[in-house]
Amino acid sequence: MGAQMGTGGGRSSRRGRGRRHQPMSEINVTPFVDVMLVLLIIFMVAAPLLTVGVPIDLPQSRAKPLQGDSEPITISVKNDGGVFIQDTEIDPTEIVEKLIAIAANGYEERIYVRGDRDADYGTVMRIMGRINAAGFTRIGLVTLEEQGN
Repeated sequence: MGAQMGTGGGRSSRRGRGRRHQPMSEINVTPFVDVMLVLLIIFMVAAPLLTVGVPIDLPQSRAKPLQGDSEPITISVKNDGGVFIQDTEIDPTEIVEKLIAIAANGYEERIYVRGDRDADYGTVMRIMGRINAAGFTRIGLVTLEEQGN
């Protein structure tokens, strides 16, 4: 018994020999949580910046939002008559050529028209008419959800 005490005990000396390089079976979640928190902060800061950049005052409506899987092409009509595809201002006479050039799904591409509340109704309808006459059929108007009554 005295000899075993000098070597550190029988049990600990046996364990140290064969199981020295056994992998640890515990998962360290601290780095995972850190990465997830950083990603959460990044997405919280970046999400408001992902909206279309042309500032217009949209009218309100009681219509329900449309569901879709791909990002539509957005056309904005400002109150001074300026027409934008996404963030780029274009001449209204060139709208069909530009849409055909950037439509990934061809004539089945979803196109959203955002008309300013104070924009001329005729201008918005003229833009929609040109888009429809070119063969695009999936055209929608964008409004804000109605507040109050």
